[in-house]
Amino acid sequence: MSIRRLRTEARYSEIVIHNGTVYLAGQLDEHHSAGIEAQTRETLASIDRMLAEAGTDKTRILSVTIFLKDMATDFAGMNAVWDSWVPKGAAPARATVEAKLYSPDVLVEMTVIAALP
Repeated sequence: MSIRRLRTEARYSEIVIHNGTVYLAGQLDEHHSAGIEAQTRETLASIDRMLAEAGTDKTRILSVTIFLKDMATDFAGMNAVWDSWVPKGAAPARATVEAKLYSPDVLVEMTVIAALP
């Protein structure tokens, strides 16, 4: 089986496709200067773009891992945006954890595994 890597840099690839499955590197708001709702919207928009580039979409997401800077502060706001983004009947498996992210301004990061059509 071949492995396709898209948007490859020295340390990682943004998208890896193997055996009908798409793996996205951690997605986040590039500007990370706004609050949790705005950062979540931008993160999800990035996921939409990456999935489209890989040839799939959010209805085919299998699993998402969400990393939040602060569960107590950010969980409800992230979920409000998430709930309006996830297609009805197509909610993926999901884990949400609190994590120290690479910059103090980053409030949310998400990794995604999706199926190709």
